[in-house]
Amino acid sequence: MDDKEKLIQSLIKSGYLKTHSIIDAFEKISRVDFVPEEYKDDAYGDYPLSLGRGQTISQPRTVAFMLELLQPQPGEKILDVGAGSGWTTALLAHIVGKNGYVFGAERISELCEFGRKNLAKYFDETRAKIICGDATQDISEKEFNKILAGAAASREIPRAWRNQLKIGGRIIAPVGDSVWLFEKKNKKDWEENEYPGFAFVPLVRNGDKP
Repeated sequence: MDDKEKLIQSLIKSGYLKTHSIIDAFEKISRVDFVPEEYKDDAYGDYPLSLGRGQTISQPRTVAFMLELLQPQPGEKILDVGAGSGWTTALLAHIVGKNGYVFGAERISELCEFGRKNLAKYFDETRAKIICGDATQDISEKEFNKILAGAAASREIPRAWRNQLKIGGRIIAPVGDSVWLFEKKNKKDWEENEYPGFAFVPLVRNGDKP
């Protein structure tokens, strides 16, 4: 059993990975293809790895937990905020399939280019792309089925995400040291659930120092 399979089996046994489509994405999209060269030997350790500029590629168990909450489905259009190295964008693109689409967004230009190169190892822009820009404000694409964020807002998620989510959709986003699930029931009503005990890099918006 190689290191990748050991990690996946550990995440399954510990209850972090449950859904077949998400497990399949972890098997088909190799984390080693999304980490800097100096961390290739650590790619399947269950811990975050530095991407530089104060950013990280998230711990596998955290990514698994958030994807299980998000429950991406084939054919959905998903926004991946803070795409970083492109790993979560690629995982999502595999899950939503050829009839879905994933927009990654990364505002740090060096990371954006790194993520684009990594994503291109698996998908062309007919399936997924990474936009270099600030996704905390309205972007050109509208009406997402799901939104996933990999960096923590200090108090509340950006209003733009709520506006861009379809009714019935989900946002999975860190706020402080918790992962939050936001479900859009109708135009006015939301169901919100908190899952504490996590650590994330801060969400950077235009006007902030990266």
